[in-house]
Amino acid sequence: MSKFVEALDTYKEQLSGLGKNDVDEALLTKVTKALGPSIYNVDSSKVSCSDVEEKNRVKNNFLIKKMELADSADLDAAVEAVCEEMGSSNRSKYRAIFHYLLVKKLGLEGKFA
Repeated sequence: MSKFVEALDTYKEQLSGLGKNDVDEALLTKVTKALGPSIYNVDSSKVSCSDVEEKNRVKNNFLIKKMELADSADLDAAVEAVCEEMGSSNRSKYRAIFHYLLVKKLGLEGKFA
């Protein structure tokens, strides 16, 4: 089994643990592929919700630059909502899952078609 498939299995398992049993596997795969090799690095593969700079990085690099959204309070609220959804006790907030949940929350699935 490839490392990519192992990573996807890990993500699906964690999403299931979050009560997300209706995972769009095709979308999760596309979001994960878009992250490139960062999913294999222990540090860059995760998002720290306790780090304001990290949350701003997600907003600026993913939502504004990659998804081409305009900066707004709605983006900050979406990032915060995903932080809450993944749980404050969850120390493994995988970036692929974080981005997947943002895409679903903001209705950006069409950008990965």
